[in-house]
Amino acid sequence: MSEALSNDDRKKNRVHFDRHTPEYRHEFEEITHELQGKCPIAWTDTHGGHWVASGNREVFELARSAEFLSNDHDVKGERRGYKGITIPSPPRAAEVQGGFLEMDPPGQRHYRQALNPYLSPAAVARWVPFVDEVVRACLDEKIEDGGIDFVDDLANIVPAVLTLAMMGIPLKDWTVYNEPAHASVYTPPDSPDMPRVAELSRNMGISLYMALQEVRRSPRPGLIDALVRAEIDGRNPPDEELVGVLALLIGGGFDTTTALTAHALEWLSLNPAERDRLSRERSTLLDSATEEFLRFYAPAPGDGRTISADCEIAGQRFEEGERLWLSWAMANRDPSVFPDPDRVDLARKGNRHSSFGLGIHRCIGSNVARTVFKRMVTAVLDRMPDYRCDAEGTVHYETIGIIQGMRHLPATFTPGKRLGPSLDETLETLQRACDEQRLAEPVVRTARADTAR
Repeated sequence: MSEALSNDDRKKNRVHFDRHTPEYRHEFEEITHELQGKCPIAWTDTHGGHWVASGNREVFELARSAEFLSNDHDVKGERRGYKGITIPSPPRAAEVQGGFLEMDPPGQRHYRQALNPYLSPAAVARWVPFVDEVVRACLDEKIEDGGIDFVDDLANIVPAVLTLAMMGIPLKDWTVYNEPAHASVYTPPDSPDMPRVAELSRNMGISLYMALQEVRRSPRPGLIDALVRAEIDGRNPPDEELVGVLALLIGGGFDTTTALTAHALEWLSLNPAERDRLSRERSTLLDSATEEFLRFYAPAPGDGRTISADCEIAGQRFEEGERLWLSWAMANRDPSVFPDPDRVDLARKGNRHSSFGLGIHRCIGSNVARTVFKRMVTAVLDRMPDYRCDAEGTVHYETIGIIQGMRHLPATFTPGKRLGPSLDETLETLQRACDEQRLAEPVVRTARADTAR
C-alpha cells in the first residue's frame, strides 16, 4: 500500500497527452503552455504510461543526465529489455534497432567517432558546390513554368541526393529511398496504405543491405565505407546492425531537412515583408533566421528515453524502467527562455533551442541540415523572389508525433530562365565528380593525402 501511495504521489501531475493525434498538431501552442505552466514534468497514461517533459529547464537537465537515461533498444532481449526512443513501441514483429540513436555508450560513442570526420563543418563545406548544382537543377526544372511544389520538386530531392552522395550510394537511386523515407513517417499505422508503405520500407532495407555488400566488395569513399571498416566495442558490427545505422542516416538526412525548409518557405510566403528583409540582409540575418526556424518548427519534435536507475532529476522522482518523452519542440516554446516564444523573430539573439537534441545523442548531422537549408532557401529567394504558396494545395502531415513535416507545398511565381542542364544530366555529371574527385572522403584523410603530395 505504501508503495502504491508513493507512486500516486510521484505521479500526482497527471495529464492526458497524445502527440500522435491531429489535435496535438492543431493545439500545440495551447497544450505546450498549459503543461509548462502547471506541470513541466507530467505523467500520462497514454501508450502504456510515460512521463512527458515540456519545460526548457527540465528537458535540459534530463537530456544531460545520461547516467540515468537510456536510449537502448534491446530488440533481442539480451540486456534489460528497453524499448528505445519510440513511444509507443513498435509491434514486436516490426522491431529493429534504430542505429546508434538507440544505443548507449560505449557503442553509441564509437559510431559517432567513426562518422564525425564525414560530418564536420569542414567536411560539409566541401559539399556546398555540389548542393548548389542540385538546387539549381531542381529550380531549373520548374523555373519556366511559373509553378513549383517546394516539397516534391526541391526539398525532397536535395537532401536525398546529398545524403546518398555522402554515403557512397549512386545518386540516381535517390528515388528508391525517397518515398519510403517520407511515407513511413507520415502514414498512420491504421492507414489502408500502410501495407504498401511497409513493403517500400522492406525494399529500402534490402537496397541498403545490397549497398553495404557492394562497398565491401568494391570499396569507395563515404559513410558506408566508414561503417564497414568501423570497430565498435572491439568488433566489426554485424550487417543487421549496420543496416539499422544506414536507415538512421537516411531518416535523419531526408525528412527533417525537407520539413524545416518547407515550413520556412511557407512562413516567408505568408510574411512577404520579412521575406524581402531576409533576402536583403542575408549576410547578417541568415544565420539567426535559420536558428529561429529550427526553434519554431523543430522538425523532430522529441525523443523517448527509458529511466535506467531510480533517481531524482529536476525535482521529480523516477523509477527504473519508466518511460520518458523529452519534447524538444515544447522546450523551444518556453517563455522563461524565449521571449514571445510563439512568434518568429528572424533576428532572435541567444537562441539556444533544442531542435537537434541535447546531450550525448545530439544530432550528428546538424552541420549538414543547416547548410542544405540555407542553400535551398537563398536560391529560392534569388530565383523566385515573388513566390506565393497555395494554401488550398498545401498538405501538412496529419500528426507531428514523429516529424513536423509537409507532403505538398505548391507555389506560383514569375517565370524565369533556365541556367543549366536538367536534373538527370546534372546528377550524371555530379556522379562523375563524386567518383573522380572522391568527394565523400573524410576531410582528415584528404588533408593527410595533400600533405603527402
